[in-house]
Amino acid sequence: MRLSKEQISNGIWILAIVLIIFTPVGFHLKVLVSKLIATSADVVEVDEQNTLKNYHWNLVTAEGKRMDFQSKKGEVVLVNFWATWCPPCIAELPSLVDLHEDYGDKVAFAFVASDERDKVSTFLEKKGYHLPVYFETSRTPDELISKSIPATYVISKSGKIVVDEKGAVNWNSTHTRTLLDSLLLE
Repeated sequence: MRLSKEQISNGIWILAIVLIIFTPVGFHLKVLVSKLIATSADVVEVDEQNTLKNYHWNLVTAEGKRMDFQSKKGEVVLVNFWATWCPPCIAELPSLVDLHEDYGDKVAFAFVASDERDKVSTFLEKKGYHLPVYFETSRTPDELISKSIPATYVISKSGKIVVDEKGAVNWNSTHTRTLLDSLLLE
């Protein structure tokens, strides 16, 4: 039995779909696509900015060190919700790592993982990322609740949520750096 060009083409498409859906190849392809379509973060219009009312949020590191988010009140804060199984999260993480390297001593960063501690620790070690990663031990403040990840918020010193982004973003952009610089001068 001889296969037609159409049957061969269909077989190749089916094989490609199976590879994308059921193998790590698909995960890495999704990461690549997310990186390619990532843009700079948008600032929320001033009249639409929410104020973070509740800073009472308890977080813990993988090593068990506690952090009360209340201690970050009055600082510029970047909160990123992510997971190791989330392709857009993995796609934007290198830009967040670069931003953290330059602003980590000026801006409070909180990378809140929605994942198992061991998986997160292994992932960070494998990638060589040194980030302040936390796990929630109390309820997320209402203004920071999202139904999807990655979700990233930039909070001003006065508690205004000036950036509210869902999906992969290029955080290491001139636009973001200019925004952080202006917020630090408040």
